Amino acid sequence: MKRILTLDDIIDVLHKFKQRGLGFLLSKLNIYGIKRTEKSFNQLEYESADWWIIPKVRQRWNLLLTGNKDLDYKEYLVKNHLQHSTGLRLISLGSGTCHHEIELAKYSIFEEIICVDIAKDRMLEAEARANKLRLKNIEFVCADFNDYSIPKEYFDIVFFHASLHHFDNIESFVGSTIKNSLKTNGLLVINEFVGATRLQFPKHQIKKINEALKIIPREYKTRYKSNLLKKKYYGSGIIRMIIADPSECVDSASILPAIHSNFHTIIE
Repeated sequence: MKRILTLDDIIDVLHKFKQRGLGFLLSKLNIYGIKRTEKSFNQLEYESADWWIIPKVRQRWNLLLTGNKDLDYKEYLVKNHLQHSTGLRLISLGSGTCHHEIELAKYSIFEEIICVDIAKDRMLEAEARANKLRLKNIEFVCADFNDYSIPKEYFDIVFFHASLHHFDNIESFVGSTIKNSLKTNGLLVINEFVGATRLQFPKHQIKKINEALKIIPREYKTRYKSNLLKKKYYGSGIIRMIIADPSECVDSASILPAIHSNFHTIIE
């Protein structure tokens, strides 16, 4: 059952105002959905409260993905699946800050890495970092994906880091656009949210989230830039999801089924 509006929506709006200012909230009133999406990802200078920046969380991810808390999935990919490769071409769609792509560009096995994203400021910042590192094998393209033509059977790797869940019509996108852009035996590499579309988690999942909240120590439940405690999770309403970013988890529940039906899984 879809939730239209929840208490979390109201609390989140109040906190976003405190964290990122009135200008950020007003940007969400733009009638063009693509502009709201662009604004969401184009801010560079703001303090982040995202839970995935916590070192212990990253170490746990690494341990689950690679078996080593100090080895991330990109290094694991290169060392275990690309170790004998040369002249590789990779495209990253929705690359954002391009942090992961710049790390990959440091490996000599990559001849060409193309980063495509709609957020101009982030792309310019990424290009400046790559120039500072004197990386010659990476290119930055600021474009709406809908206006960007991907060459067919050209890439060895299509790469998504937390961006595939922003694409709609996943079955068609994966089975046609992505598949056609890859060479024979090319790889699709994703690190993604693949849960409920529009974050409409079922009741049993929300129940488990709230059970988990109860075991977290009080000092770690204080909301960012606030004295309020996060005691309960109510879920996200559809209205806030669409207003905040129309692309957020727009068809995320279709990601794994689409990949499984169109690709052979090497590792998951």
